[in-house]
Amino acid sequence: MLMPSLFRTNGLDRVLGTSLGGGREMMSTDVRETENGYEVIMNLPGFTKEDVKGEIKDGYLTVTATTNTSKDEKDAEGKYIRRERYSGSCSRSFYVGEEVTQDDIKAKFEDGTLKLTIPKKESQVKEEQKRYIEIEG
Repeated sequence: MLMPSLFRTNGLDRVLGTSLGGGREMMSTDVRETENGYEVIMNLPGFTKEDVKGEIKDGYLTVTATTNTSKDEKDAEGKYIRRERYSGSCSRSFYVGEEVTQDDIKAKFEDGTLKLTIPKKESQVKEEQKRYIEIEG
C-alpha cells in the first residue's frame, strides 16, 4: 500500500520546511582539524546573520540561533487566507579551552552557513604556589 508522502520519515520536514527552522539540517556541524587550529562549519538554514550569536565562557564556545517568523497572506478584501508564526531557538556548545578568547575566533556567515576558525592554543601550565598555614604560639 502506498502511503502519502506526509507519512514518510521526513514528512514533517517537508511540512515545516527548512525556511521555518525545521528539518534535519538544523545546526548540523562539521569540525575539521587544521595545522593551526580547527574549522567549524555549521548549517543554519532559515536564519540570518543577525539571528546568530556566539559567546565564549569558561572555555566553552556556545553558538545560539534565534528566529521569529511571521507569514501573513490576505485576499483582496484583507481577510486572512493563511497566517503562520514560528518562534524558536537552538544552540550548540564546544569546549575550546580557557586560553581561547573571543578575539581569537574568526566567524563568517554566508548563505545559511556559519564558518568559525578557532586557533589551537597550548594550555598555560600554572605554577603551583606553596601556601603555608601560619602557626601561632
